Amino acid sequence: MTDRLTYENISPQVRKLAMVGLALGMLVACMDGTIVGTCANVISKDLGGEELYSWMITTYLLCESAMVPIAGKMSDRYGRKPLFLIGLILFAAGSIFAGLSNSMLMFIICRGVQGLGGGILMPVAMASVADFYSPEDRGKVQGALGAVFGVGSGIGPLVGGALCEYINWHWVFFINIPIILVCILFTVKKFPERKADTSKKIDYAGITVLTLIILDVLLYFQWISGEMEFISARSIGMIIIGIILSILFVSIERRVEGPVLAPKLIHSPTFVKASTYMFIMGLAMIGTLTFIAMYMQQMFDIGTMECGFYLLPMVVGMMITSMGSGMLVNKTGYRGWIVAGSTLIMAALLLMYTMGSDPNKMLLFVYLFIFGLGLGCVNSTVMISVQNHTSIENMGMTTSAVSLMRNVGSTVGTACYSLIIASQMNSKFADSTYSFVNDIFNFNGTGLIALRYVPGFDIPGQATLAETIVEIFGTSVCAAFLFGGLIYIVALVISFTMDKKYTVSEDENRH
Repeated sequence: MTDRLTYENISPQVRKLAMVGLALGMLVACMDGTIVGTCANVISKDLGGEELYSWMITTYLLCESAMVPIAGKMSDRYGRKPLFLIGLILFAAGSIFAGLSNSMLMFIICRGVQGLGGGILMPVAMASVADFYSPEDRGKVQGALGAVFGVGSGIGPLVGGALCEYINWHWVFFINIPIILVCILFTVKKFPERKADTSKKIDYAGITVLTLIILDVLLYFQWISGEMEFISARSIGMIIIGIILSILFVSIERRVEGPVLAPKLIHSPTFVKASTYMFIMGLAMIGTLTFIAMYMQQMFDIGTMECGFYLLPMVVGMMITSMGSGMLVNKTGYRGWIVAGSTLIMAALLLMYTMGSDPNKMLLFVYLFIFGLGLGCVNSTVMISVQNHTSIENMGMTTSAVSLMRNVGSTVGTACYSLIIASQMNSKFADSTYSFVNDIFNFNGTGLIALRYVPGFDIPGQATLAETIVEIFGTSVCAAFLFGGLIYIVALVISFTMDKKYTVSEDENRH
């Protein structure tokens, strides 16, 4: 590659300014992944598309996940700067038109454009750390980006709730524009460039098939948590399509000169363990974040903005350990942080399981803080481990592949939590004294919450219909937390196999 960009030939001042732009871009992408959560009801009612409610969030995640591996490979080929600027432009365009939307269909399309932009911003920002910093310094920078990831994801609901409550929902998206303008200023003026590597052909076939695989997998888990039956022609058809596409993808990647995801990655134990771990982490993190807000709103009868404030203990915990692990990982090694983080995450989820339908507010704050501490320990550390075992030429591809696994885990986690909560609510309500009410309304899953506000069915001497619904919902959500805690046992086992010492690949040592 000509004019290779490495940490050895970048001015420290330029590097710092470029990282500010990258961090802000990552912040806005993370924030918009969760910002709709607390104001989705308001948006869907205003635009008149309640039946498309879930697609406001799902479309963003689908497009983001599909773009992640493409962006990583393209940034290896053409450099980080042009890809990052494209991501900023896409995100800005999606934000502007999402705020101007006058129909649910237009809004969902704009969320998809935002997702495409976000799918570029996040992997390019993380891969750039390896370009800008030596292996010895990557820890603290990835730790800072890990804190940005936590802050962005955590304050999204708070920012969305505040803007929706005090101004209007349109500003949930317009607020992105000044941040993006600052990002463009920093990345245009101060982002180092390198010449494009055009020596290898672009793997268009691989990109296309991989995108179809991602869409098939994510849509399957989205639909299986809703209207699609496990045993149905549609479900079986999607599984068969996924298998055929996967076989075709492996065949393509083995033949092409510059694969979008090189098959040799599976021969790296560090990559395989990190990818598996990030899949489980994404499953537990987003699954929990998706439903903990709804849980708090129902259990404590609070509004969107207050719900956002209740999530701050988790954000604080994540910031503390993200920065701490980043600063110390080169001295302590990887394993200690990942084992500690896995233990904390598992413990927090199992403790949240015990809350049931009558949670103690202070205990919930403590559990969220522990959960945040655990996430901060592992998020950056796992990524640093992968990058320190990856060549500069494949940094974008490898970083994006691990990020993709976290995104897929997020979708699977949301679907699994949804399935558990829906099945628990359906069975518990069917066994309750108020089961006859649903013969009239025919709700199911979390839709049963609507019965909380239906008057005239209370039975004297029994808990009210509203109290019954709240109790059923609370215990059902906690059952999903139990699932998250138990599945994290696998992540804990993997954490004991991670490198104990802070090791760097031979390829890195040659740079």
